[in-house]
Order: sequence, then structure tokens, then C-alpha cells
Amino acid sequence: MTEWAVTEGLTSYPQALEVMDRRVSAILSGEADELVWLLEHPPLYTKGTSSRPEDLIDPSGIPVFETQRGGQFTYHGPGQRVAYVMLDLTRRGRDVKAFVCALEQWIIDTLASFNVRGERRPGRVGVWVAHAGPDADGREDKIAAIGIRLRRWVSFHGVSLNVEPDLGHFGGIVPCGMSDPRLGVTSLSRLGRTASLTDVDIALAQAFEQRFGPIRRIASPV
Repeated sequence: MTEWAVTEGLTSYPQALEVMDRRVSAILSGEADELVWLLEHPPLYTKGTSSRPEDLIDPSGIPVFETQRGGQFTYHGPGQRVAYVMLDLTRRGRDVKAFVCALEQWIIDTLASFNVRGERRPGRVGVWVAHAGPDADGREDKIAAIGIRLRRWVSFHGVSLNVEPDLGHFGGIVPCGMSDPRLGVTSLSRLGRTASLTDVDIALAQAFEQRFGPIRRIASPV
């Protein structure tokens, strides 16, 4: 059974990395169960292993952290639900592509609870929605990013879902390398959906259990 924890308030990125590192080691040694950890970060940028220096446009005082996850630059901050997934793919099938697709579908199922149609796109990891408004004209917006890393087939890092973050902070980077002007970022709030983080957490838990199996709620790891 997968343990499920929620941390209230803001968690620093170095602290989150430390918790994930300890937990992955414990899972590998058989001393701990799998864990999904929901949290919020203060405003920060993370630099994935495929990042290009030119994609950091103007951090404007927002700290930038090197990270071992796949992908490029992304933003984390208040109003965004981050879900770090520490799951054992040896037990779940050693197929990275299928695992990423399952994470995307988890978010798609969660969005459906708020009457939002999330979609995946070939060649673009994450979850996308049609751009809303009179200037739509084939534009698409990313509402959830995915970046993972595996250590001996145990995953860490995970997904981030935009609930009501300051979308202006995405302007300091080329998010996930998306330089095409037809591709942007959005949130549940921007789409007109009024949802608290608690509402989103409930939907995430229900969708996770349907796709990955039962959970057991535990106290925050920090």
C-alpha cells in the first residue's frame, strides 16, 4: 500500500530533496513503503538535466536550483500542488514510458473532477488544455508538468499541477523549453475553476487509487 502525506505551508526545495533521498534509500532497502508526498514550495525555478542556459530569461531574484530530474526549466510556487512520487517500478513494471503515461493520466483523471479536459501530446511530456479565450486559434496551455528520476527503479521528483499560482513567474524562464508562441501555461483558476488545494488533494487521492492502488494516509514527513 502506498503511503500518502500532505505538508501544509511552504517546504524549501533542499529540504524536499533531502526527504526524497532518504525515502528512496529506505524503499530500496525494504525499510519503507512507497510514498506520494503533496506540498507547496516557495517561489523557485528548477533546472532539469536537459535544460539550456538560454532558457533562463530573467529570474528576478527567484532562486534557481539544479536538480537531477529529467526535463528542462520549470517554476514552483504557492498555489501549485507538487506531488513527489516515490514508487517502486520493479513492482509496477520496469517501463519508464508507461509510467510517465500513467502519471499523465492520473492528472487527466484529476482534472476531470473539475470539468477540465486535460490531454497528453506526443513528444511533449505533461498535461495540456485548449487555450481559453477569443485568441485561442489552435493555442494550447500546459497545466501540469512532469519530471522524474529513477534510482534503481524507484522514482522520485514527480508532478506539479497549477491550481492558483502566480503565472507571471513563468515569464522568467522558457518553461519546459516551450519556445513556440502557441504554447503557454495555465491553471485551474485561469480556467475559471474555483478549487482549493484541499479540493485538489481529494481529487488526486481518488484518481491515484483508481490507477495505482490503495493509499494509507500518514503524517507529514517534515
